[in-house]
Amino acid sequence: MKKLAIIALIAAGFAGGAYGAGNADAGKGKAAACGACHGADGNSLVPNFPKLAGQHPAYLVKQLADFKSGARSDASMAPMVAALNRQDMEDLAAFFAGQTQSGGKGDPELAALGERIYRGGNPDSGVAACSACHGPAGEGNPAANFPKIGGQHAAYVAKALNDFKSGARSNDLNKMMRGVASKMTAEEIKAVAEFVAGLH
Repeated sequence: MKKLAIIALIAAGFAGGAYGAGNADAGKGKAAACGACHGADGNSLVPNFPKLAGQHPAYLVKQLADFKSGARSDASMAPMVAALNRQDMEDLAAFFAGQTQSGGKGDPELAALGERIYRGGNPDSGVAACSACHGPAGEGNPAANFPKIGGQHAAYVAKALNDFKSGARSNDLNKMMRGVASKMTAEEIKAVAEFVAGLH
């Protein structure tokens, strides 16, 4: 009987810590201010604002911390994160990570090229395959803190890639995304963004 009680406690601990140190219920209350841009459940209706629903919690915490520290610059986000402490960030991340992302779709005419780049890269220009880090279905890699990108708005993905390409965004580990995006053409960026939007 003692063994069963211990196993139950351990299981409860794992279940409670599924999204790191955050409290999803507390995060739901704190997320009200986020809803105007990102949607009440993290499914933004505006293509320039990313969907947060279903994103890996550690990735969300890192982005919030980077916005607060200035490691990632955005005029809209800076005032939103100014008053957040680490627990707030963990709670918000837990809430959004627990939401279900809405589906998306991209332009099928561009998605064919996008799929080739996503799955195989461009050996001629040295563009690495996106799937190597973000996975075949765009689910990312939580252990490496690579974000989920499948189903994300095409406009947001294109903006992120262009920001990495120009250096406007520089909070990527070891310049990995800057290195990839710097070798991509405008056509490849648009095509990959359209493919990713429909990837599930």
